[in-house]
Amino acid sequence: MARYETIEFETKGRVALITLNRPNDANGLNAKMASELADIAGLCKSNPNIRAVILTATGRFFCAGGDIKEMASHGDNVGPEIKSLADDLHKAISTFARMDAPLIIAVNGMAAGAGFSLAVSGDLVIASETAGFMMAYTNAGLSPDGSSSYYLPRLIGLRRTQELMLTNRKLSADEARDWGLINEVVPADGLVNRAMELAEGLATGALKSHAAVKKLLLLSHHNSLEDQMELEGQTIRDCAVSPDGREGISAFTEKRKPEFE
Repeated sequence: MARYETIEFETKGRVALITLNRPNDANGLNAKMASELADIAGLCKSNPNIRAVILTATGRFFCAGGDIKEMASHGDNVGPEIKSLADDLHKAISTFARMDAPLIIAVNGMAAGAGFSLAVSGDLVIASETAGFMMAYTNAGLSPDGSSSYYLPRLIGLRRTQELMLTNRKLSADEARDWGLINEVVPADGLVNRAMELAEGLATGALKSHAAVKKLLLLSHHNSLEDQMELEGQTIRDCAVSPDGREGISAFTEKRKPEFE
């Protein structure tokens, strides 16, 4: 198992658990963490034994955003350095989005800036009742990154996205759920257990079917109705002739629980 400085990474059966681990720095996203997150995403994508992934964090914060102290240390070179950090973060998010395994994000505390962006990029997102969400970019004279300008308008609409990004309004976990940013709010002491429960359920499911869902939803924003329906037809055809598809159909007709590979 690879060793990391800013992130804990382990596998539990067919579930990968990723934990942001800079609690004394509010899990601020520095260059090292972004690089390590991109590397871990690649490991999860390339490992066929990983059927679901959980991303959470230690301490009171999920992630307070980019490490402003590190940015300040770059002086006049801050532009290229912050672009490099964003590139690694974006590589991680893109890899997670395009891997077959679903990504469950368990938000344990405040998610601000890039932490907010990262938090809502999962396939399923649950949050502790003590979590909060705030864009915060413009407070530091910066602009959003980490996929938030892609996902937020699609999740909650343009008007609410403008409100969050321009006013830096803070949302509680319950508000984030009611707005459609997250799926579920759970007690703080049950967050990881609930994430693991979801992940283990997904891990026993049909991996290629989950991958197909992820692909279809990503492409739906770019395709016409007819193009999307043609893609649906091609995808369900491919799923039907796959081992999991054959098993799923057989199990349904035989009135038993499917046993996917």
